[in-house]
Amino acid sequence: MPKLHIKTFGCQMNEYDSSRMTDLLHASHGYQTTADAREADLVLLNTCSVREKAQEKVFSQLGQWRQLKLRRPQMVIGVGGCVASQEGAMILRRAPYVDMVFGPQTLHRLPAMLDRVFAAREKTAQKQKETPREVDVRFPEIEKFDCLPPPRADGVKAFVSVMEGCSKYCTFCVVPYTRGTEFSRPFDDVITEIYELAERGVREVTLLGQNVNGYRGARHAGGKMNFAELLHYVAAIDGIGRVRFTTSHPLECTPQLARAFADIPELAGHMHLPAQSGSDRILRAMKRGYTAAEYVEWIAQLRAARPDISISSDFIVGFPGETAEDFAATMELIERVGYDQSFSFVYSARPGTPAAEFPDDVSAEEKKARLAKLQKRIAEMSAEISARMVGGTERILVEGASRKDESRLSGRTENNRVVNFDAPAKSSAENLRGEFVRVKITEALPNSLRGELLPTDMAESRAAA
Repeated sequence: MPKLHIKTFGCQMNEYDSSRMTDLLHASHGYQTTADAREADLVLLNTCSVREKAQEKVFSQLGQWRQLKLRRPQMVIGVGGCVASQEGAMILRRAPYVDMVFGPQTLHRLPAMLDRVFAAREKTAQKQKETPREVDVRFPEIEKFDCLPPPRADGVKAFVSVMEGCSKYCTFCVVPYTRGTEFSRPFDDVITEIYELAERGVREVTLLGQNVNGYRGARHAGGKMNFAELLHYVAAIDGIGRVRFTTSHPLECTPQLARAFADIPELAGHMHLPAQSGSDRILRAMKRGYTAAEYVEWIAQLRAARPDISISSDFIVGFPGETAEDFAATMELIERVGYDQSFSFVYSARPGTPAAEFPDDVSAEEKKARLAKLQKRIAEMSAEISARMVGGTERILVEGASRKDESRLSGRTENNRVVNFDAPAKSSAENLRGEFVRVKITEALPNSLRGELLPTDMAESRAAA
């Protein structure tokens, strides 16, 4: 069978897209995945342009694959994702050994693109005129999901994309230009996919979207369903014992969503809510649409509904025009909220965004110093939260053996911490995979927790979940 290797850069949305590419190409051409690009017949690079130096990472990886293709000329190389959408045919000009370029919303056309690549090679071999290489970076919206095969479950957890694109147009962000404007999948399609995953043994689903809490999917009887309603339906599917979602936008936080955290026990007590800055002046320049005080009020609503909810966030440090006072406001916000984790980066201009035209007047040294201070404080907060968890009991979904010690089991807490704990007898350990169990936390380590499995009669059955 032909072999497929996919290298994924970026977010969970890209991970989801890569898994769907795998499903699609397995169904269409029989590809089996391999972790070793050297033995692959088809290699795909699924890119992300949100982070700094995204293009450089892409062409560095392509340069490595070029060496493989020199030794194996029949290898097919494809580039997808946001950098592909942003750069298009330029990728082929800079890396002429690439065969296909496709965007996030055209990955479902991969089988047809691949067939045309094969046909072009056959014509070349027959000394006929070579047909152009494949480039498709359009935004056909929902067509992508209509054309994908049923998902294949790989483990007890799964990602499910419920909406894509963004219509917020923050001045620093490329997403509206690389993934298109917001569109939501119909409610029936989302529920059907999750039901099929549950039938295949998935116990935890993470709902994905650039602004996932802005979901407004079509109902089968007409009208639109909001995100809080969707959460209730997902949690009610037999077999689904935990629901997560990411990434949220503060403007889409509603009282109904806050109540969902009080009313849905399957909804994990964690929310990723990007703030980006604590300065109102910088938030206006970013076109975020809210003030720091409004953000804090939304956090208060969430904590009123679920007092132990953990909050993580995104921060951009050194945005054009950010003063010492603006950064101090961000640090003040961090103290008021008490974050569990953050994804924080120094600002770097993304080509084509409005902010790329702003004077970038914060020095690199100052950006790095501010970032180090911010990350240090949030790391301290995270460690404090882990320490407070020692002695408590956590509901853990058993995902399998620990990465570093196969004699132990591993899973995650609701606030997304890895917990490793001793397994019972081997036969019981195998049976516990995919079950929710109660674990007493005994030790907090820098990147994980250790725990003790409570008696098996405290484990939750599949029916109860």
